[in-house]
Amino acid sequence: MTELETTPSQTIGPFFHVALPWPDGSDVVPEGTPSAIIVGIRVFDGAGTPVPDSLVETWQADPEGRFDHPDDIRGPERTGFRGFGRCPADAGGRTWFRTLMPGPLPAEDGLVEAPHIDVSVFARGMLHRVVTRVYFPDQAEANAVDPVLASLPAVDRAKLVAKAAPGGYEFDVHLQGELETPFFDL
Repeated sequence: MTELETTPSQTIGPFFHVALPWPDGSDVVPEGTPSAIIVGIRVFDGAGTPVPDSLVETWQADPEGRFDHPDDIRGPERTGFRGFGRCPADAGGRTWFRTLMPGPLPAEDGLVEAPHIDVSVFARGMLHRVVTRVYFPDQAEANAVDPVLASLPAVDRAKLVAKAAPGGYEFDVHLQGELETPFFDL
């Protein structure tokens, strides 16, 4: 019997910049929108190296906690608010989104979820996206009673809270390793 050699593994990407364009890119709200904030997101691999060919998507509620979606019947849509952004990372693994601070959301059993942004990351070598959340440091009281955060160990809760930055917030996503960001099965 002849022994076969191992062949190189196949990976996905990097093709996200070409295959998944989004006309509005990182603008969840138009430039010049009052109260707009910038949320910067950096993507790192398990060794702490930036992932320059990653793609980040965000999905969030508006400041009143409503989604720009026909299934959300809680009130009229906010003009100019899309609730969705998609942005390819730059050479340093960085993306940014111009958006509004989301409002709290109703949860099961009468609970309330703290303001947050849902984040999906697509990157080379991954067959499926990973999904996480960004919470805000100035929402400590709401974060303390958020049912999703409460379901995580304290060390993981801290990994989901962005850091304040000029004009907004910064959030790091670590795909693997000691600093791995908590990801959710959807």
